[in-house]
Amino acid sequence: MAEEPSYRTERWTKHFEEIDKEIAKYASLCKVRLLDPGIIQRVLNDDATVCGAANPALFKKLRNLLMMHYSVREKAVVALGPQETLRLVDEIVTRLRERFGDTLGTPGT
Repeated sequence: MAEEPSYRTERWTKHFEEIDKEIAKYASLCKVRLLDPGIIQRVLNDDATVCGAANPALFKKLRNLLMMHYSVREKAVVALGPQETLRLVDEIVTRLRERFGDTLGTPGT
């Protein structure tokens, strides 16, 4: 039988899901293929040329949310451990890809 997630794991999952849904929403609005190789780093480096639709205010929110995601991930690693954190983030990305399709890009292409 599968092990039930702990309250702590559920709390971190909900926190990541909220942040990552917003990231996906802003990436879609800005037409940023966030999962394509190198794109996240370019957004973090404030390179708005990755946008297919220019909107400086939305791009700034996207960038800030990405920075928040990485900050929260560092805290989750301390609280849950690196493997559990990676598993959580991978599950969330999978659900987001199901929801948004390839509009967010394709890792490794």
